Amino acid sequence: MSVLTEVHMNILNRSTLILLACLSLLLNACGGSDSEEQVGTVETIDNTQEVQDYYASKPGFFKFKSLADLPVDLTWQDGSHLPEIGSDRAVKGGTEYSRLQDFPRTLRIVGPDSNGSFRQFILDYTTLQLGHRHPDEFEYYPALAESWAVDKENKTVYVKLDPYARWSDGESITADDYVFMFFFFQSSYIVAPWYNNWYGTQYTNITRYNDHTISISIPDAKPDMDARVLELRPMPQHFYSELGDDFVERYQWKFQPTTAAYVVKQEDIKKGQSIALTRQKDWWAKDKKFWRYRYNMDRLHLSVIRDTPKVFESFKRGDIDQFGLNLAEYWYDKLPNDDSDVASGYIHKSVYYNQHPRPTYGLWINSSKPLLDDNNIRIGINHATNWQLVIDKFFRGDYARMQTSSDGYGEFSHPTLKSHEYSIDRAQEYFAKAGFTDRGPDGILVNSEGQRLGFTLSTGYESLKDVLTILKEEASKAGIEFRIEVLDGTAGWKKVQEKQHDIHLAAFNVSLEMYPRFWETYHSDNAYDDAFLDDGSVNADRQLKTQTNNLETLAIAEMDKMIEAYRASDDKQEMKDLAFKMTEMHHEFGSFVPGFYQPFYRIGHWRWIRYPENFNLKHSRTAGEYYVHWIDPQIKEETLSAMKDDITFAPEINIYDQHK
Repeated sequence: MSVLTEVHMNILNRSTLILLACLSLLLNACGGSDSEEQVGTVETIDNTQEVQDYYASKPGFFKFKSLADLPVDLTWQDGSHLPEIGSDRAVKGGTEYSRLQDFPRTLRIVGPDSNGSFRQFILDYTTLQLGHRHPDEFEYYPALAESWAVDKENKTVYVKLDPYARWSDGESITADDYVFMFFFFQSSYIVAPWYNNWYGTQYTNITRYNDHTISISIPDAKPDMDARVLELRPMPQHFYSELGDDFVERYQWKFQPTTAAYVVKQEDIKKGQSIALTRQKDWWAKDKKFWRYRYNMDRLHLSVIRDTPKVFESFKRGDIDQFGLNLAEYWYDKLPNDDSDVASGYIHKSVYYNQHPRPTYGLWINSSKPLLDDNNIRIGINHATNWQLVIDKFFRGDYARMQTSSDGYGEFSHPTLKSHEYSIDRAQEYFAKAGFTDRGPDGILVNSEGQRLGFTLSTGYESLKDVLTILKEEASKAGIEFRIEVLDGTAGWKKVQEKQHDIHLAAFNVSLEMYPRFWETYHSDNAYDDAFLDDGSVNADRQLKTQTNNLETLAIAEMDKMIEAYRASDDKQEMKDLAFKMTEMHHEFGSFVPGFYQPFYRIGHWRWIRYPENFNLKHSRTAGEYYVHWIDPQIKEETLSAMKDDITFAPEINIYDQHK
């Protein structure tokens, strides 16, 4: 399921949901260049025969035909009627300087430690799928596909690949890379259970007709079945010829050939310090509609700066070109409209109201932990969590309360369900049902055995540490203790992936999709190995399953059945009914405390960072997601010279509310 930023900066996309990693983007480690870790002899292997044997072992899934077998009555489409993305005023060139909160632990795009916020730069926001949803129109425009045809009756999408598409190492992208993609993602070598399940259960066939023609079939004719195929990304078979048991280590710091405009060079990896991406001058898609006015900077230089205040200082010095201003403290106080750089027109402030399913900011309760496995405790925690005060005090009323974990999906979001309200009395009622009736000398509830009602409340969002303080103070009024733990983004993600947390403040970024997903976060397959016995009873010997996105370790047999029916259904009304029932069940289970959402994003940028006339796109999640901005070298030179001579420009504080 699927990536992240933090509340006030930018981030991610999908294939899986991505945990929103820290604020302004990004990650940590410790000194030296990557090449230092490449010393030593690594056995050379060739998995060509293994791959061919795998195809042969699944003749129903992998088929090889000729163009003569292609249906003749297909209706092909190519999205060419859709509007351009970006501005024809965009200028190529320059280096954009940005920040990482901590250094990436790997350059792999899959497997352990790969799901951090740096991944957006080498996968989610930069690489090409067969097709992409247009961020203004919601229809698909072409990327690696030249055209496609949907055969709903046979649950199949046919695709003609762009014959000019190339990997960054110059190799052609062919049908073989899509056939290999299924071998790769179905393989246990990659240590990625979500991918294994998705690519193993959500597709029934791939057929290769020639080097540039394929078809892919799915089990059910979902309302958005075109998305299931068009949003696939190929895997370079020639690069992964050594895929095997040592995948995690062998490919840890190898940059995979990419379909994206940007590549990572070994000399630009400075462990623990910085990492840079370089635009390919001969990128195969550089002159294509939908792509030609994007990815404009020659280089993206990302420096590790852990603390948000220091990032802001760097921004004000001009060492960083843009800074997310979603947090009220920075929008109103640290960079007010009368700030000298803003008033002088050197720094521009922009607000953009967007339309997009909202990241799931809230408290994720690990229901496998002692006490937290009690429904009364979980519901009590919901009532003891004062999100409205956080919204009013910390966000100054600019944000709104999230009601469920699937808000923002239109007709697929529950129409009436509301989150549990903050109520000290209601919280105490539920805590009393769990045996916590007496308060200790510090006001925290204890049970008859003297056990305190206390839990660790953690987060990987350093910028939201004050949110935890507010929640802690308000919860104590209901007799529950929150012990605050603020981690860096990577450590926070690792903690929840290993299911070591009690209660964790986090969010999953969500993709631009028709309906919400439930399997990734709520199916017992992602909570335990063999959660239930054949008769539906709880397996007493079940073991926690790590490296999944079921952060609540939620396991309900009835929910599993509904999720499976939802995944299999091709009836829109049935899917809506199931979505509502599952949302209600999740609400009653109480393992998620819905937090907040922002209906916009805010950003500060130096005057030389330019955006299109309408600033951005309706369904954009962040200012940088579609890379429609650019650096104007003349304006940069003019601005730096003006600052030395105390020459000012008209201030620009822009509010783009055309999609409000």
